[in-house]
Amino acid sequence: MAEKRDYYEVLGLQKGASADDIKGAYRKAALKWHPDRWVSGTDAEKKTAEAKFKEASEAYSVLSDPDKKAKYDQFGFAGVDGAAGQDWSQGFGNLNDILNNLFGGAFGGFGGFGGFEGFGGFGGQQGQRVQRGRDIRTRVRVTLEEISNGCEKEVTIERNRPCPSCDGRGAKNASDVKTCPTCKGTGQVQTVANTLFGRAINYATCPNCGGSGKVVSNPCPTCKGSGLVRQKETVKVRIPAGVEDGMQLTLRGEGHAAAHGGINGDLLVIVEEQPHAQLKREGQNLFYTRVISVADAMLGCEIQVPALDGPQRLKLEPGTQSGTVERLRGKGLPSVNGYGSSRGDLYVKILVWIPRKLSRSEREAIEKLRDAFRPDPNRDDKTLFEKESQYF
Repeated sequence: MAEKRDYYEVLGLQKGASADDIKGAYRKAALKWHPDRWVSGTDAEKKTAEAKFKEASEAYSVLSDPDKKAKYDQFGFAGVDGAAGQDWSQGFGNLNDILNNLFGGAFGGFGGFGGFEGFGGFGGQQGQRVQRGRDIRTRVRVTLEEISNGCEKEVTIERNRPCPSCDGRGAKNASDVKTCPTCKGTGQVQTVANTLFGRAINYATCPNCGGSGKVVSNPCPTCKGSGLVRQKETVKVRIPAGVEDGMQLTLRGEGHAAAHGGINGDLLVIVEEQPHAQLKREGQNLFYTRVISVADAMLGCEIQVPALDGPQRLKLEPGTQSGTVERLRGKGLPSVNGYGSSRGDLYVKILVWIPRKLSRSEREAIEKLRDAFRPDPNRDDKTLFEKESQYF
C-alpha cells in the first residue's frame, strides 16, 4: 500500500494555512478531480481522478476541523486515525452539493460550476440524495492503567434502528411504498430562474416526501411510517493505548440509522481521563512526589514508587537533597496509536520533611546531632553549596 501523503502537501498548502486557504485549495482540487469531470476519460484517467479526489477530500475533512487539525499538527496521522476516512460506497456526491457545503449556499444550487447550466458537463437534474442518519456523541471514562495498554469498553446508547415489523420500509406491505409523485423519486424539486449570468437552476428538498423519494400510503403501526424505532443497545469500543483526555474516537456506522435504507451515522466517543490518586500526567510522562524524613535523606534509603505496571523500587543515595528528581525510564505512557517507538518516563521528586514541632526527646536528640555534625562546604557537599549560592 502506498504511503499516505502529508495533508498539507495534498492540498498544496504550507503548515499553518488559514481556514480560507484550506477551503480554497479544496475547492480547486474538487473541481479538478471530481470523477464526474472524467466520465469521458480513459480507465487510467478515471482511476487517477478517483484517487486524487478521495485524497483531497480526506485531507480537507481533517484540516477544515479545528480539533482534528490541531491533533494532526501535533501527532501526524496517528492523531486522526479513524477520524479522516470517508464512506465512498454511495458514490462521490454531486459537485454542486460539495460547493454549496463549502460556501454556505453561495452557489445557489446552480446546475453547474459557477452557477451556469451546462458548464463543464455538470448541468441537469441531480440524482436522488441518499439520506444519512444522525451521529451520536457519548463519553467513556478510562484510567491511566487502561490508557497505558489500551482497553475495550462497553457503552450503552439509544439509537434509531430499522423497524423490525416492516423491515424499515415504513409499511408492512412493499406495495404501500410508492414513488413520490412530486419529485418523481429524486427527493428534490427544481426551480429555474433567469439571471444576468444565464439560467440558474436551484434544487431543494421535496416537501412531499422529505427528500426520501418515497411516500407511504399505509403506515406501519409500530414505527408510524418512519421505518425507524428507538432501541437501547450496547456497543464495544476499542480504546487505543496512549489516548488523552478529550480525544474523539469515531465508530463508523454505529450512529442512528437513516430512514428508507440510508447510510447510518457515526458514533463519536469522547475520551474522559480519570485522575490518578498518586500520579500526574503531562503528555507521555508521569510525575510522582515522595516525602522522606531527614534521617532517610542523610543515610539513604529504598522507597517504593507507584507505577502503572506495578510498584517500582528506587534506591536513594545518602545525602539526597530536597527537590532531587529521579527518572524511571520507560515507565510513562506510550504515544497515541503507537506513534513513535518509545514510552514516556516516570519522574520522582523527593522532598525532605522538616517537622515544625518536636517532642522533648526528639529535641534532645537533634541538639546532640547538631553538636556532632555541622555543615562544612569544604567536604563532599562543596559542589552543592556552590550551585545553590548562584541563586542569591
